[in-house]
Amino acid sequence: MRHAADAGHRCGNRQGCLRGTRGDVLWQINHWLTDNQDQRVFWLNGLAGTGKSTIAQTFAETSFADGKLGASFFCSRDFEDRSNLQMIFPTLAFQLAYRYPPFRQELLQVLRANPDVGREVLCSQMEKLIVGPSQTTKIQTLIIIDALDECQDKNEEPASTLLSVLSRYVDKIPLVKFFITGRPEPRIRSGFRLVALRPHTDVLRLHEVEPSSVNSDVKLFLKTRFANIVNNRSNCDLGEDWPAPHDIDILCKKAAGFFIYAATVVKFVGSQHHQPDERLTLITSLPQDTSHEGGSGIDLLYTQVLKQAFCDVNSQDHEFYSHLKSVVGAVVLVFNPLSIKTLSNLLRNCYTPPRMSNALCPLHSLLLVPESMEDPVQIFHKSFPDFLTDPQ
Repeated sequence: MRHAADAGHRCGNRQGCLRGTRGDVLWQINHWLTDNQDQRVFWLNGLAGTGKSTIAQTFAETSFADGKLGASFFCSRDFEDRSNLQMIFPTLAFQLAYRYPPFRQELLQVLRANPDVGREVLCSQMEKLIVGPSQTTKIQTLIIIDALDECQDKNEEPASTLLSVLSRYVDKIPLVKFFITGRPEPRIRSGFRLVALRPHTDVLRLHEVEPSSVNSDVKLFLKTRFANIVNNRSNCDLGEDWPAPHDIDILCKKAAGFFIYAATVVKFVGSQHHQPDERLTLITSLPQDTSHEGGSGIDLLYTQVLKQAFCDVNSQDHEFYSHLKSVVGAVVLVFNPLSIKTLSNLLRNCYTPPRMSNALCPLHSLLLVPESMEDPVQIFHKSFPDFLTDPQ
């Protein structure tokens, strides 16, 4: 049966969480896994760069070691087979068959009767490859699907189609739990709002985790990674007290809970072609600037998210993009965060609150957009307005 060979958690070079970090988040996820309540789906919801895949990798490793993980699929837009929705259920079934011999026997009967079932529509795949064998064997297991927002069917079906299918069958396999990560993009949000899925879903929003906990994790991450730089760069006389505590404090303040920022800083400072102390000074000497960090990786992340958010909009639709620039420009340039309603009054003319809301809808992965039009739209990290206002 065709499957994505490198989609599992033991393939590739994905990194898990640094030991001692993300403890609160991992505790909540493990509590969900061991809890016997009716919420059999868990959505780890997080803005771009908040560490969803790293947490998913760690959860996969620990649950596999405990004998609870049955299958995992780590989506990636960089690989054709791992960005294709049609590959998810066949790959999960393949892994479940490898993990559980009774499941394998049931799946073999399905394949003998219909060798091409892995090429059928998602609903049929789910019913025949996952639900049927799971019901017969009554296996109790965990399935992990990471970065669902990076997947799309070749027939242009959105990632939410998988959630729609899941909502139809989740009641039929009560012993199987699904852990799913994804950015809060419109189609993903709408999928988890389905009436049949919502009662079974537990949600954790990474960008709403207690800031003190996240900052503590970021500080430990920076200290550990900088210590590795010291140990690995014998040609540099950095000293045992490098970096200074106040430099770490500056970086933590600049990171503001944004894990990809911390990882990008480490990559920038640890360049083999530069002096680490000089590179660190470039960042800490400009507390209000993120240009160095942006050029080292964050800008690429923002570019990918924006391209994906507006991939279905004609590049020649000048009116749309002019409107978008005005709305997003107002959000990132105002001194204090304003609500959609107030932003509408500020821009006037045709910028009604509903149109403002529509323009911001695809940007939930980058901005904190509230449900209410009375609450302020907020920037999650300063690097995003820096990116948007950079002429390059």
